[in-house]
Amino acid sequence: MATQKLQVKQTIMDAVQYGIKNIGPLILMIVLYILTVWIPYINIGTTIGLYKATIKIGRGEVINPLDIFQKENRNNLGDFFILMGLMSMGISVAAVFMLIPAIVMCFAWMFAIFFFIDKGLSPTKCLKISYKATDGEKWNIFLVYLVLGVCISILSAIFGLIPKVGWIFVLALFICYMAVTVAVEGVMYAHFQKKADEMFAEGQIGCGCKAPEAPAAPAEPEPAPEAPAAE
Repeated sequence: MATQKLQVKQTIMDAVQYGIKNIGPLILMIVLYILTVWIPYINIGTTIGLYKATIKIGRGEVINPLDIFQKENRNNLGDFFILMGLMSMGISVAAVFMLIPAIVMCFAWMFAIFFFIDKGLSPTKCLKISYKATDGEKWNIFLVYLVLGVCISILSAIFGLIPKVGWIFVLALFICYMAVTVAVEGVMYAHFQKKADEMFAEGQIGCGCKAPEAPAAPAEPEPAPEAPAAE
């Protein structure tokens, strides 16, 4: 059975549910990430760790905020940088064509990093899978972010009116918004990962190469000629 398209309302509801389940660790992880994102080299591992936590949240798992500091997060930096470079170059080229194509490509490739971290595939394969999995669903992805953006803008405007301490509430709201965004992206990735698995099973996404053919069985030796009968 084919996976239904991404539902905006259900995605946000699931994200809120999973976010509440991880509310303490999630907010602590966001705070730790903000505090350490300025540290060279360390910030690479914490960024990858943040993606890993996002994948776990989308599957309804409980996260550990300290996992963003695990050394193994930096095990495959070469391919990670190649993937980020390909995405940056592709989106930059798309931006030359009046910006809208660049926005489309951002949504088309936004889950490539998740596939790379979760599945361990090559950078080009991750881009291809993300592009195919999000085909026909980019508008729904945009609507999810639009709803979140409108809500955070309204709440920020309201809290910003509070004299003297308004900025504290706005800062806290920003941290909560980042936490909700992590949960939302986790739920969306779970949807597209399931869709990609179905596309693999149906052969819509191939590996790009043929499986090696089995070696031919050796030919059976011809029977030896019979000896002539004695006269």
